Parts: sequence; structure tokens; C-alpha cells
Amino acid sequence: MRVALYARVSTLDQQPENQLAELRRYVAARGWDAAVEYVDHASGAKESRPALDRLIKDARRRKLDAVVTWKLDRLGRNLKHLITLLDDLQALGVAFVSLNEGIDATTPAGRLQMHILGAIAEFERGRIVERVRAGLARRVAQGKPLGRPRQTISPDDLARTAELSTRGAAAVLGVSHAAVHRARAVSKTPQPGIANCA
Repeated sequence: MRVALYARVSTLDQQPENQLAELRRYVAARGWDAAVEYVDHASGAKESRPALDRLIKDARRRKLDAVVTWKLDRLGRNLKHLITLLDDLQALGVAFVSLNEGIDATTPAGRLQMHILGAIAEFERGRIVERVRAGLARRVAQGKPLGRPRQTISPDDLARTAELSTRGAAAVLGVSHAAVHRARAVSKTPQPGIANCA
């Protein structure tokens, strides 16, 4: 078993050594090899953390067989993120152990717990999709456009930046270069009712 130990403390002045010592004892008692230790000094509310991101990357590269943590809240405090993360690990075939909660996905009972968490994650994803679809349908019913509103550029701003490149004008005006390109294309289009004088 290639086992990753994950510990997290909230601030730089806190030490993760107590967590790691307990994790090392557990892994040694199981006869596993602790391949890598991942330690974050960050809030559990943050979904992206340097060590956690490395752990997930290594799991995707099939470098790990199991992840052991001291407590679920060390992995994350946001329930939705935590369940999604555990679901991703399960899909990758990476077992998960949390000492304090007694979750051990290397056993049949632990795998059952992980399946339940996976079902909750799937249910949550389904609810998110339903909410997004309902929101889109409501906007369509109200006659509101979907997507981001288009950026508009006044003729004065267009004239003021006419000598600049598209990207340069976009930087000066604080809009996307696509908006500048679109505005310049429209300004070159002959307007109805305006005679071309030769």
C-alpha cells in the first residue's frame, strides 16, 4: 500500500506534528508504507491548498493507494467540497481513512460509508444541475439574455483609441479585445440611410 498522510493546520505558527505522529503510528500498525506526507498551513474552508492539490494530482497519476488523515475536517470544512473530494478519490480507486471518525475504506464497512457519501455527492450534483436549469428557464421566460452582458464602447472611446492595436485599446478601455474588435467592425459597416459620398 502506497499511503499518503494528509495533515492540515490553520496557521503557520501551529504545528502538524501531533497529527502526523498519530498517522504514522496507525500506518505502522497496519504494516503499510507511508509514501508521502502532505501538510497544509491553510484554512479548511479553502478548496484549493498547495499540499492538497499535490495529493490529488498524485492520486490521479496512480501514485497512491490510500489517503490517511487525522480527522475529516483536516481535509475540508465545506461539506460539498469534502464529499466531492472523497467521491473523486473513490473513483480513482484510492482508499480513504479518517482516524477520529473511524472511516476506513479498506474494509467492507468503510466502503459502504464511502458509497453513501458518493450517493450524497451525486444527489448534490443533481440538485445543482436542476437549480442551474431552473435559473436559465426563468431568465428565458422573463426575456432576459443568457450569458454575460456584452461590453459596449462609445464612439468617442473608439475614436480615442483608433491608433492603438486591438489589445492595446482593450487595455486602455478596460474591456476585452473581442469587444474592441466587434466595435471596430460595426463602426466600419455602412449605416442604413447614410449616403456614401465619393
